[in-house]
Amino acid sequence: MFRNRPSGRILTAGALGAVVLLSGAGCTWEGLNSLPLPGAQGRGEGAYEITLEMPNVTTITRNSPVRVNDVNVGSITDMQVEDYTAIVTVSLNEDVRLPANAHAKIGQTSLLGSQHLEIFPPPDGEPEGSLSDGDVIPLARAGVYPTTEQTLSALSVVLTDGGLAQFETIASELNTALDGRQVDAKEVITQLETTVSGLDEQRADIIAAMDGLDRLSRQINDQTDTLARALAQMPEAVALINDQKQELTTAMVSLGDFGNKANQVIDAGGGQNLVDNLRDITPVLDSLANAGRDLTRALSVLITFPFPQAGIDNFLRGDYANLYIHADTTMPRLSETFLLGTEFGNRMAGLEGYVGLAPNPLAGANPFSLDIPRPEHSGEEPFAELPPEPGSGAPTEEAPR
Repeated sequence: MFRNRPSGRILTAGALGAVVLLSGAGCTWEGLNSLPLPGAQGRGEGAYEITLEMPNVTTITRNSPVRVNDVNVGSITDMQVEDYTAIVTVSLNEDVRLPANAHAKIGQTSLLGSQHLEIFPPPDGEPEGSLSDGDVIPLARAGVYPTTEQTLSALSVVLTDGGLAQFETIASELNTALDGRQVDAKEVITQLETTVSGLDEQRADIIAAMDGLDRLSRQINDQTDTLARALAQMPEAVALINDQKQELTTAMVSLGDFGNKANQVIDAGGGQNLVDNLRDITPVLDSLANAGRDLTRALSVLITFPFPQAGIDNFLRGDYANLYIHADTTMPRLSETFLLGTEFGNRMAGLEGYVGLAPNPLAGANPFSLDIPRPEHSGEEPFAELPPEPGSGAPTEEAPR
């Protein structure tokens, strides 16, 4: 039989203690950082928790300090991953007051690699509100400062073949490109400056044009169904045009012939004469344009002649009015009115006018056939009497022999 030694008892007690610790930790073990460390900030009475959405947590762990203005005010209590985003829960002391729009970044505390979570007010804009228990700082206001490894890596790229070694080649190629072309290069730079200045002066117009393009895009987007129907009917329209291609070609050729004829007419009539005629007709057209309203009103009288429409509305109370016109269009009346004093004045009087037997009004009158009183003797030599015309019917006296 074996005897229990003191070392066996110690091992048994250690195993029991490990079992108790694993049971208290939820049967998981993720190192000492998975357990709450005594003395950490944000663990006291009145502490409150907030959640942060981080793009990357680098090497930060639970119980890492949370700083505000380089002062530890809390610690990280939990970290989870959801949809490729780190969800970090921090616990802050009761007296810590931060704006609701605060930002958060993970930074390196020392060159040895320790890291902390820094919370600070918004760099742009004024602080708003106040963070309270359960609030969330979104991913848009979270980030990570460059680490020492990233800084040294970038510096090594610059100091080796990544940058400095290329400056000599760049300078050499630039000198080769500009050798003998300094004037051209200066002119190019001057023109570039002029172009940039012109674009800057027209910035408002460019913005307005972009706004107009945006409005046009929205209108086109609103008319999507109409455009779809138009595009669906486009093949039929193209087929119709294709079927009438010969007619359209003939119409275009005829239009060209008409233009040639018009040019020939203009050339034959003299270009300057046409210009003068158009210039002379301009005042007439201006007068017609100025009298357009009055001319329209005057022409409207023709519809209700001889009564104007305005007068009918004022004195006529009914549906219609009767108008009787007695028109005397007999030949004697026409000869005494419309044709009086014209060549047809007497020829339209009676039947003689139809057969042309009426006397010619333009012929000289026969003074012997007219009843004209003889003028009284005034002591002067009387006028010699003219012999009567044969066939006039007047008595004739024989001269003494």
